Amino acid sequence: MTKDELRAELERQAERYKEVYGGEVTTYAAQPDPERKPWRKRASVRDQAFSQELERMEKELRSDNP
Repeated sequence: MTKDELRAELERQAERYKEVYGGEVTTYAAQPDPERKPWRKRASVRDQAFSQELERMEKELRSDNP
């Protein structure tokens, strides 16, 4: 079924609903797809160890200087 055929079918169903039940048909625009978040690299074990070592060295430098 193509988009045009689907649109026509939905229009027929809406008209039929209005005639049979006497109700209103409210149509809504399709919701946009959510935006994808940028990809972020997970820290590897090496990266984590490097960060911890840097923090440890910074602490030592701070504690050594009066």
